[in-house]
Amino acid sequence: MDGDIDTAFQQTLQDNNFVETPYRAYSFDDAPYVCIRIPTGGGKTVLGAYAISTAATHYLSQDFPIVLWLVPTTTIQQQTVSALKSNPDYTDHLNRAFANQVSVYDIADVNQIRAQDIGNKTIIVVSTIANLRVTKTSDRKVYQYHEDFEPHFAKLSRQHPFYDKLEMVSEDDVSENGLTVNDIGKIKYSFANLLALYNPLVIVDEAHNARTSLTFDTLKRVHPAAIIEFTATPNTSTTNGSNILYHVSAAQLKAEEMIKLPIILTEHINGWEEAVRDAVLTRDRLALKAQKDIDYIRPIVLLQAENKNGKVTVEVLKKCLIEAHGITEDKIAVATGTQRELDGIDLFDPSCPIEYIITIEALKEGWDCSFAYVFCSVKQVSSSKDAEQLLGRVLRMPYAKRRVIEDLNRAYAHLATTSLAQAAKELTDKLISMGFEEMEVATFLRQQDANQGDLLVR
Repeated sequence: MDGDIDTAFQQTLQDNNFVETPYRAYSFDDAPYVCIRIPTGGGKTVLGAYAISTAATHYLSQDFPIVLWLVPTTTIQQQTVSALKSNPDYTDHLNRAFANQVSVYDIADVNQIRAQDIGNKTIIVVSTIANLRVTKTSDRKVYQYHEDFEPHFAKLSRQHPFYDKLEMVSEDDVSENGLTVNDIGKIKYSFANLLALYNPLVIVDEAHNARTSLTFDTLKRVHPAAIIEFTATPNTSTTNGSNILYHVSAAQLKAEEMIKLPIILTEHINGWEEAVRDAVLTRDRLALKAQKDIDYIRPIVLLQAENKNGKVTVEVLKKCLIEAHGITEDKIAVATGTQRELDGIDLFDPSCPIEYIITIEALKEGWDCSFAYVFCSVKQVSSSKDAEQLLGRVLRMPYAKRRVIEDLNRAYAHLATTSLAQAAKELTDKLISMGFEEMEVATFLRQQDANQGDLLVR
C-alpha cells in the first residue's frame, strides 16, 4: 500500500469507480481498517482465507502471520474452525500460500500454541467477538494469566517496541492462577497479550454486528496490524460506519456463476396449502429438467413452518406433504432445534433421498447445499428474522457453474400472504438486507401469477 492509508483508500475507490467517502481511522493509527461488502452467497470465508495470504505478502511482509478471525456466534465459530481445518476450498489455498505450515485453533485451545511456531507457521485463531468484548478484562479467559503462555514472553525485554502496549498484572488479577501481590506490575502472560505482542491480522465476519465503541476498544487491545471486515450489510452511518473498500454486486456473483438469479416469486393469497402445492410442483418440474443436466442435481425445497403455537407447525406441514402430495417420509427431513435430522447427512450424495427440508428458524450457520432451489414460507416473511437466511440457502449455484437448462439457473420462492404485492415488498426488503442493491432487486426479483401454467410439470 503506497503512501498513507487515506490516500490508498481513496485511490482504490477511484480505481473502481466507487463513490469517494472519507476514511475513518477510529484511533487505529497506522493499521488499515477496511470492509469488503459482499452479498449472501458470495463466499466470505473463502475470501477471508485469500485475504490472509494477500495481506501477508503485500502489506504485512510476513511469511507466517498470526490471524485473529472473529465471528458473531459460537455456531459460526465451530463451523469456521472446521472449514479452515478440513474443507479443501480453504485448506488447499492456505497450504499452498504458506508451504503447508498452517495451524488453526478454536479460541478455547489457544494454550496449545507453541512459542517456536510463532514466525514459523501461519496461526489462525477463530473466536466470537463476545469472547474478547468486555469492559473489565479480568472477566474473560483470553485476558487472564496462564502459565502456558510464559514461553512466549521469556525473551521479552523493555526495549521491545510493543512492551508498553502490553497489559500488566493488576490487583484484579491477584489470586488468579496463583498470582500474588508480588506479581502486580509484571507483564501478564495472557493470550490477549500474546496477540498484542505480534500485531495480528484481524478478520471480522459479519462485521455489521461489531460497530460499537466497546468493540473498537476491544480490537485496540490486541493492536492489530490490519483489520478486514466482510459483510453483506455494512454499517454506513457517519459516526461508526465501515470503510467500504470494495463492494461486490449480486450481478457480479451471477456473472461468476456463483448464485442463481433471478428469483421467481409466487404469492399465494388462497392459503398456505396452495403455496406448498406449488412448491411441490416447482420441485417436480425442476427434477425432470435436472435429469438432463450433465451433473447430478436433486432439487430440494426448504419449507419454513410456524412455531409450535402457530397454525402451520412442522407436524402439520409434514402431514400435508405426505397425505396431500404423496411424498414418502424418507424424502422429508426436519431441521429444528429439537429435531436434527440433517446431522451427519450428505445431501450431495446421489443415494440420499431427501427432497424436502422443514425448518422453523434459520438452518445452522454454515449449512450449505446448492441443491436447494425452492423456498416456501407459510408465515409472513416480514415477521421472520430468519427468512433472509433461508432465502440465501436457495441462491447458491450447484457446482458454482452455470447450468445448460435455464430454469436451473433460477431460484424460486412460494410465499403465503394475506394480500398481493405485500410478499413482494417484504421479499424486496429481505434481499436488500442480504446485500442486494435496490436497482438489482428490481432486475432479479420476478413475480409470477400462482395460476400460471409454468408451475405445472411438463
